[in-house]
Amino acid sequence: MADDKFPGWHGTTILAVRRGGKVVVAGDGQVSVGPTVMKGSARKVRRLAPGGRDVVVGFAGSTADAFTLLERLEKKLEAAPGQLQRACVDLAKDWRMDKYLRNLEAMLIVTDGTDLLVVTGAGDVLEPEHDVAAIGSGGNFALAAARGLLESDLDAEAIARKAMQIAADICVYTNGRLTVETIG
Repeated sequence: MADDKFPGWHGTTILAVRRGGKVVVAGDGQVSVGPTVMKGSARKVRRLAPGGRDVVVGFAGSTADAFTLLERLEKKLEAAPGQLQRACVDLAKDWRMDKYLRNLEAMLIVTDGTDLLVVTGAGDVLEPEHDVAAIGSGGNFALAAARGLLESDLDAEAIARKAMQIAADICVYTNGRLTVETIG
């Protein structure tokens, strides 16, 4: 986020792990301003059901901006039922090109249990190579931990929970209060 607009704000950590036909999205609850934890129980993983089809979204960054994007994503999914990738690409196009939307400060991880995508305001819709995606302040810590844990026999949820705990132990902007959603 731009330091002139949001000095010292740090969001959350979101991690998605795909394994065994399931995708687990986990998010911590910490929101910090500088060295102060403003809230420890934010819920930044949501289940959407546009047109009766389940989609799980995790977001990092500004909550109000993320909710604006979630509303737009729901509309895109209603217009293209069952086509998550198309809806995300359309959202990324709008986000990148629209004068109002391009100022939104958030990132999304989106999954329907089959596709797993990271959507950014730079116009990116990325599919992770290793069935793991992470965003937010502690995202790189959680991503590294989850990638290492893929070598184990743990299921997707156990990997996500353990990787988030590792991230919480390392990153001062991540806590252990998780919201976990499973799909697939």
